[in-house]
Amino acid sequence: MRKRSVAFVYQQFINYPSLTVHENIASPLRLDPKFRGAGIDRRVREVAELMGIAGLLDRRPAELSGGQQQRTAIARALARPVDLLLLDEPLANLDFKLREQLRADLKTMFADSPGVVLYSTADPNEALTFAAPTVVLGEGRIQHVGDVAEMYAHPPTLAVAATLSDPPLNLLPGVVRDGRIEVLGTSFPAPRAHAPGREVLLGIRPHQVSIERAGPGALELPAEIRLAEVTGSATFVHLLLQGSVHLVAHLTGTRLFTPGEPAVAYVDPAHVFVFDEDGGRLLATGAAEVDLHG
Repeated sequence: MRKRSVAFVYQQFINYPSLTVHENIASPLRLDPKFRGAGIDRRVREVAELMGIAGLLDRRPAELSGGQQQRTAIARALARPVDLLLLDEPLANLDFKLREQLRADLKTMFADSPGVVLYSTADPNEALTFAAPTVVLGEGRIQHVGDVAEMYAHPPTLAVAATLSDPPLNLLPGVVRDGRIEVLGTSFPAPRAHAPGREVLLGIRPHQVSIERAGPGALELPAEIRLAEVTGSATFVHLLLQGSVHLVAHLTGTRLFTPGEPAVAYVDPAHVFVFDEDGGRLLATGAAEVDLHG
């Protein structure tokens, strides 16, 4: 195994308990003839600085927090250039601030890597940050392969759209009638629709929902405030439509609401994904592009 040019970072941190942080990071370098003596120490300190653990090199894993142990495991995997680097949600156990910082640092390191990097994540923000060719998996099957930015803008299926949406995608029931798509008492044009009576699902990302009057043509959905989650930089407003349909709006900044008060959710049809209700295939991205043939 040690002769294989492969490195692996597990979701749960794995380190040699009897070795210091310095010795853990140095362990793969001692197998590489390109690293000797001072070169090993220099590389260890370089990677430790990147991972924010330069001050912990003399400690053993038992003396570290969980996040520090995971940073040590990542540093060990990154220390030696390999043909194949495998990472299984390596940032999941790190705090938010460090996770954001390391995304950018790892993106740079991956770009400079001479080998293949296979990065597994359940966080769509990580996939979008790395902007690499992406494979979307669902229920043990490949859902789609392609450019992640293109998949985000034009998800080919509901499964892909849901995977790349954080917070989760809002889904509203709709039906095609008289050249329009009707949804919860309102409608918007489907200019090339030729399937009257067809049931569809409308996918709307929370940041595309407003509770302040929008421009002409916006869908107006009467609602009731159920809950407002304030995170500081954003407020997630949970709305109830027609007594049973849930909708979440992602608003910028701190906003205060009273549960039970009436509201109106506004949605620009240009930001609505139209999916086939049976099978989840994307039928349209925005009202101007609707094509419901087939």
